[in-house]
Amino acid sequence: MNYILALDQGTTSSRAIVFDHSGTVRALAQKEFRQIFPRPGWVEQDGLEIWSSQVGVAAEAISRAGLTAADIAAIGITNQRETTLVWERQTGRPIHNAIVWQDRRTAADCDRLQRDGLAELFRAKTGLVLDAYFSGTKLAWLLDNVAGARARAEAGELLFGTVDSWLLWNLTGGEVHRTDASNASRTLLFNIHSGTWDAELLEILRIPAAILPEVSSSSEVYGETAGRLFAARIPVAGIAGDQQAALFGQVCTRPGMVKNTYGTGCFMLMHTGQTPVTSRNRLLTTVAWRIGDQTDYALEGSVFIAGAAVQWLRDGLGIIRSSAEVECLAASVPDSGGVFLVPAFAGLGAPHWDPYARGTITGITRGTTAAHIARATLESIAFQVTDLLRAMEADAGVPLAELRVDGGATVNNLLTQFQADLLGVPVVRPQVSETTALGAAYLAGLAVGYWKDREEIASHWQIEKTFTPAMERARAAELCRQWQRALERAKGWQEAEG
Repeated sequence: MNYILALDQGTTSSRAIVFDHSGTVRALAQKEFRQIFPRPGWVEQDGLEIWSSQVGVAAEAISRAGLTAADIAAIGITNQRETTLVWERQTGRPIHNAIVWQDRRTAADCDRLQRDGLAELFRAKTGLVLDAYFSGTKLAWLLDNVAGARARAEAGELLFGTVDSWLLWNLTGGEVHRTDASNASRTLLFNIHSGTWDAELLEILRIPAAILPEVSSSSEVYGETAGRLFAARIPVAGIAGDQQAALFGQVCTRPGMVKNTYGTGCFMLMHTGQTPVTSRNRLLTTVAWRIGDQTDYALEGSVFIAGAAVQWLRDGLGIIRSSAEVECLAASVPDSGGVFLVPAFAGLGAPHWDPYARGTITGITRGTTAAHIARATLESIAFQVTDLLRAMEADAGVPLAELRVDGGATVNNLLTQFQADLLGVPVVRPQVSETTALGAAYLAGLAVGYWKDREEIASHWQIEKTFTPAMERARAAELCRQWQRALERAKGWQEAEG
């Protein structure tokens, strides 16, 4: 058994990647699935489609590598984190579409909890801000709005899970209902200090404990795949939320190391060691991973819309035919021509936390072209990440030496160079860009002895390219100032409900 299979269940696609012992990709399969938008600000997905697409690409990746299931030592799972599912214990059928992390339908519920003076209680226990981003209020919404759901949950007939739990439950044929500490820490229900579900928070949100998965470490054998799925039963041995998995895959395992993942959204994490650090700048304190009895923590900042803005150029405006075309179109003009796009399509994440912000384009003139809008879209990703880094530097008390980056958008050299220019620090792209999946593979491989320890894993990490700042600092500062002006025009646009 010479390989590890990582299941990377993302916001817009399910992917499966086969890694060898050196951490090299041997095969990859990917399938996009539907995004469902029932109302403005609402985002849903079909849980059965998530599962079918994920198991399908798993079989395809094994086949593409010329392997059989017997060649796979273990499976690691990494996933879009706060997306919320509830399904029937007996049949495995979801009672409603999954509510995606981007969904804003519970913003008013969070506002009410804040008015009740509960924001500090949630922050102190969970490390999170009271925001519709997280799973807790989504789960409460499902129990309140699906007929009979609350009574069935209290009777033990329903199960809740984030996507990792949903995949694990299906992979094991309904035998295992568990999550790991990194995913649990994103629910608004988990006490990051005690490492357990918090009874007081469950009571506030009226969540019956019977619906919750057992919380496990991020690296252990949870169970084996059901006999009907693959030609051999494979241990499922690693789970981490996608951003924590990327932190592990980037080998940011020492305090002060930082990575940023550019995907549908952007997610920056700083490893802070075995002690949770309270943010003074509206960042999140989160579990990085739990291995054995040791829990590592991180500070995190989240940008809700990054690569999704490029998808909007493709699907919404139709100014590009594929996401890959955006760099060429953006590079056809020397700058954005004074255009700034704020992609607050689902509100603003850290450090602003404004669920009522909406997307805006400012600075448009008669000379503005599709190329300027494409460039402004790419630059908006870098501006949002810069806001995160400044907040993180303030919390850490020291300027950062470098930023390790990964995710699909980092193949875009124009974006990555602009990011280095704004930040004024080197941006480092690793040889293996699939660091999210690689982190899940590493966690699974550690659990079954495929890799000996973290030192062996660290020896595999290599730099592919370093982007060095080239822009004058005064110019970068002026662009950031103009970005802040555009940002202010996007904030608070949607009127609050309730």
